[in-house]
Amino acid sequence: MRARDQFPGYLSQKSLTCILQNALAEDVGEGDVTSNALIPEHHQGRGTLVMREDGLIAGLVAAQYTFALVDPTVKCNWVFEDGNHVLEESVIGTVAGPLRSILTAERLALNLLQRMSGIATATASMIESMPGSKPLVRDTRKTAPGLRLLDKWAVMLGGGVNHRIGLYDRVLIKDNHIESVGGLAASVRRAAEKLPHYLIDVEARTLAEVKEAITVAELIDVLLLDNMTVHTTDGTIDCSRLKQAVDYIGGRIKTEATGGITLKTAPIIATTGVDYLSCGALTHSVRAIDIALNVS
Repeated sequence: MRARDQFPGYLSQKSLTCILQNALAEDVGEGDVTSNALIPEHHQGRGTLVMREDGLIAGLVAAQYTFALVDPTVKCNWVFEDGNHVLEESVIGTVAGPLRSILTAERLALNLLQRMSGIATATASMIESMPGSKPLVRDTRKTAPGLRLLDKWAVMLGGGVNHRIGLYDRVLIKDNHIESVGGLAASVRRAAEKLPHYLIDVEARTLAEVKEAITVAELIDVLLLDNMTVHTTDGTIDCSRLKQAVDYIGGRIKTEATGGITLKTAPIIATTGVDYLSCGALTHSVRAIDIALNVS
């Protein structure tokens, strides 16, 4: 079956095509000199994509578009859909068409599948690691340049939710903004005055800033509690300050824990009652899933 074009709201067929065209220009340039020299022009081939480890598959639509951009006659037939869990050594799907074209598109298609699957799998693993009532897992802007929309799409496929897509679609007041303006509350008021139609998130680093945020609670969508956990000498994590902040807020503002969150620390942080966890490592330090394309 073909992958279904079910794009998130921030990604269109046009924007996906643009991302892939730029990536192909980087990789292919004026042509795949090796394949063009060694493979007869009309020689047909078939490739089988195999999952080399358990994980979520993501990027089938992106891979399908990649093959189509290189050569519209290459046909993809997928066994799974984006977001499905796939077992080790399972066949994901096949590609068939001119062998030159398959080999030309192979690396980019695999890069996207492996990266997006790694992000989706890591996101799902973090969600599954948290027992009971789970905070929502959000991504960040710590993405690969040129691939942000695909990175964020992969987080969604893993069960996470997207934070702002860029600097343009949501206000996020961070420490440098606060220092420049002269205070958290003043920063929030100024943003609300100048940008009345935007959601406003703000970062608090101390309990004093949390208390200041409460004075403008009606203007804030989410309060980011930044680096309020402490790694202890015995390898555990102390969340007492974070828990104190959440308890003080008492549901008056949505809260998000942020700063160095990992698969190991997420379950502990979740017990504090925060509404969201944001994790840059989902996209900036992702381990790609091993996927192979065997061509015959």
